[in-house]
Amino acid sequence: MSAQDYDSQLLESVSVRRRRLRDAVLFGGQRQRRTVDERLGKVFAGVVIAAVLCAGCVGWSFVSHRVLGQSGQSSNPYGTSTMVPSSPPTQAPTGASSAR
Repeated sequence: MSAQDYDSQLLESVSVRRRRLRDAVLFGGQRQRRTVDERLGKVFAGVVIAAVLCAGCVGWSFVSHRVLGQSGQSSNPYGTSTMVPSSPPTQAPTGASSAR
């Protein structure tokens, strides 16, 4: 066995030992749990995928409304709407509250 092989084997065993000690401190007796780095990476990837899907849905909605607005006859891109005047709110009689 050459000295270089021995050195690389020693460095690898030290790194394995450090990783095992770190996992033991973080997770205690539960050796099968994933490390924190792996979980954070998966959470970050999930957030990125969700953001891309949301952006795609918004983009599709925008494009479809633009296409439908071009083919329609109305000048309002959101469709026609009529304004209904609202009546003023009614006031309760003031004498009813002082009767008690």
